[in-house]
Amino acid sequence: MTIPTSIMSEQPPTATATAWSAVLFDLDGTITDSAPGITQSLATALAEIGHPVDDPDSLTVHVGPPLHETLRSFGLTDDETEAAVVAYRAHADFTDLHGNAVFPGVLGLLHSLREAGVPVALATSKPTGRATRILEHFGLLPYFTVVGGSPDSGANATKADVIRWVREQLELKGIGTDRLVMVGDRGHDVLGAEENDVPSIIVEWGYGSPVEAVGAMAVVHSTDQLRGLLLP
Repeated sequence: MTIPTSIMSEQPPTATATAWSAVLFDLDGTITDSAPGITQSLATALAEIGHPVDDPDSLTVHVGPPLHETLRSFGLTDDETEAAVVAYRAHADFTDLHGNAVFPGVLGLLHSLREAGVPVALATSKPTGRATRILEHFGLLPYFTVVGGSPDSGANATKADVIRWVREQLELKGIGTDRLVMVGDRGHDVLGAEENDVPSIIVEWGYGSPVEAVGAMAVVHSTDQLRGLLLP
């Protein structure tokens, strides 16, 4: 699958002698606490197509995976799924920014990685344009050498697709990809990384369950602990 070109910084940082040549981050549940906005948008979209949800808070377990995959899990038809995607994205234009916040410690971690010369990239299931807008809104965009997400056209892309595309873009910028690591919070982050022969680290502050960390290289409970793995 072709992933669209994203906004990338002009000059990639030069990696120092660290354990990793570049670090890939998930967005929802890893960098930003986006569950309030996502569950609100999802509940609104489902209600608009005739599938109201009694408790929007119960939708938190659906934060992270690709939107089409999430909607199909409700047993929607293909037509209902596409209608829900349109409704969701119309509502998410607001909640992406105003039902969202950066997790404590993340900004400091990104700064530490930049100071150490370790390139950072985003690998999210969110559409690339929306992910870029969120990073820009929170002042995080300058920390990312590559921003990779699902196609803005609405086409499907798995996490493995996104990671593969991000790796290609890093290589085009002259950044080594022999020692990549993926940081995320859900099982699809682990599986997508595995399909690309990339080790993964799961963060406990996200929205996944313990079983989703199976196959991950490590599980961390704080940004300080994560810093210790990324910058040993």
